[in-house]
Amino acid sequence: MEPATILVADDEALLLLDYEHALADAGFVVMAVTSGGKAIEVLKSAGSGIAGVVTDIRFYQLPDGWSVARVAREIDPDMPVVYVSGHGALEWASRGVANSIMLEKPFPVDKLATVVCQMLRDRPPRTQA
Repeated sequence: MEPATILVADDEALLLLDYEHALADAGFVVMAVTSGGKAIEVLKSAGSGIAGVVTDIRFYQLPDGWSVARVAREIDPDMPVVYVSGHGALEWASRGVANSIMLEKPFPVDKLATVVCQMLRDRPPRTQA
């Protein structure tokens, strides 16, 4: 079975590297980007094959992580979404997509891989188009 590709979007370079390494060490293929706009481009690209999204909420410019998650769910209604933020936990209930997870910064980086694995395991089976 081919490893799942996870899109990670965060504009803090050191955190992005930490997330990328943690997910790669867990066996995922990681596509890392530094903006919400770039994340949306990747999601919308034909054949991106993204199996899950990890996104910060606040970027230096719009679109924000809330928008990234909504686009991901338009493409795949069951797409696992993990928000990582030091600022958005209070807004998560009202602005986050359903069945997503919020990890508040700072958190142990190995927790990210655990959460992504669990969300992928718990998602309904994909139907072939």
